[in-house]
Amino acid sequence: MQQRTIGDRQVSAIGLGGMPMSIEGRPDEARSVATIHAALDAGVTLIDTADAYHRDANEVGHNESLIAKALKEYGPGADEVLVATKGGHLRPGDGSWTQDGRPEYLKAAAKASAQRLGVEAIGLYQFHRPDPRVPYADSVGAIRDLLDEGVIRLAGISNASVAQIDEANDILGGRLASVQNQFSPRFRSSEGELEHCAKLGVAFLPWSPLGGIASAPELGTRHAAFDEVAAEVGASVYQVVLAWQLALAPVVVPIPGASRPESIRDSAGAAGLELTADQIARLSAA
Repeated sequence: MQQRTIGDRQVSAIGLGGMPMSIEGRPDEARSVATIHAALDAGVTLIDTADAYHRDANEVGHNESLIAKALKEYGPGADEVLVATKGGHLRPGDGSWTQDGRPEYLKAAAKASAQRLGVEAIGLYQFHRPDPRVPYADSVGAIRDLLDEGVIRLAGISNASVAQIDEANDILGGRLASVQNQFSPRFRSSEGELEHCAKLGVAFLPWSPLGGIASAPELGTRHAAFDEVAAEVGASVYQVVLAWQLALAPVVVPIPGASRPESIRDSAGAAGLELTADQIARLSAA
């Protein structure tokens, strides 16, 4: 598996997004554990989660607990996995997503996440989404305090603008390790943030990187371009999407969500797929 860098850690170029295993429409626990184990077997060493990845109001941290269980059952081979979690989003149980960026909330949430994950310090902790009711500097200041106190080892942000990336990096004293934004063939408005992270040497983690590519006929010619390249290289369209993202900058580490072993096995294969400069240009222009 190709390796990339987040902070001072080397991780697989393709990560695993845990959200589909815990929200609405989730599979049974056995299949989820099998999916996580399949990811590890394929060389994946980055798993992304959040305390808000749950369905019902009384099961905060469902995905964190699930991942912790799967890693424990896998054994020593899971020791090198970087588990990245997030705080600042909430799910009241009615299907909606709300926010809480208060420093006191984030600090308590991080400590609760560490307990669920069964770790002394969280590998990568990310501020999930800006809270319009709380100054951004106050929320990121809490992440800085967690870093200084050793509650977390690496600090990241999610759903951030270029200005917020710079602000967060300044507040963290140049220690911003990652930015997680939505980016896919369908959703490219974070291209500026991706390029900015590349300049800073900060890891950029596209969430929902596949962007519904196989079920989005409205993408028209854009979708067709990915299909064409997939046929040219003899790979799935999903692998082409991820390989294209990896080719955009060495800081990119896609985290496709999965809830079936075969899905993450296919995604992991993208790390070994090399696209030509012409193919990359065609996909970028699509």
